[in-house]
Amino acid sequence: MATTAWHQQQSTHRRLLKRFVKFVVKSIAGLAYRVKLLRWCGYLVGEQVYIGQDLIIIDEPADWGMVSIGDRAAISARVTLVVHSNPHSARIDPYVPTKHARIIIQQDAWLGTGVVVLPGVTIGEGSVVGANSVVTRDVPPYTIVAGAPARFIREVSVPWINNENKKQES
Repeated sequence: MATTAWHQQQSTHRRLLKRFVKFVVKSIAGLAYRVKLLRWCGYLVGEQVYIGQDLIIIDEPADWGMVSIGDRAAISARVTLVVHSNPHSARIDPYVPTKHARIIIQQDAWLGTGVVVLPGVTIGEGSVVGANSVVTRDVPPYTIVAGAPARFIREVSVPWINNENKKQES
């Protein structure tokens, strides 16, 4: 019984510490520190990632691995990643849908300033999300989306994709 209470106390301390660290990540000046602290909080962050200031991740303190950011992804300032969405103690809680799902930002993706990504969304490899967009569904690889809700604008033309397509057609 004492062991269970000890584990519960450790879990509570870890959750509180995670909340504090997330608060620090929002305003800390050094990019390397932001990345290290996010990894410490249990988020999967790749190599050579850019994380702008004021990143907000809305999740439950016990959530681990619910946000995945691929190599060379760029997340501009004031981006919000919503892993868990619910009305908490409001009386409407039993009557409205809630969502608790992973967010995946694949390698080489770029999220503009002020983007909001909702639960369960995957931002595809090499995709661009325009500033102040609200992403409600998956973004295919190498596309540009923008708006609220985010809509397809055009494809991203990159030489390595064009070369692969030409080789396959030959």
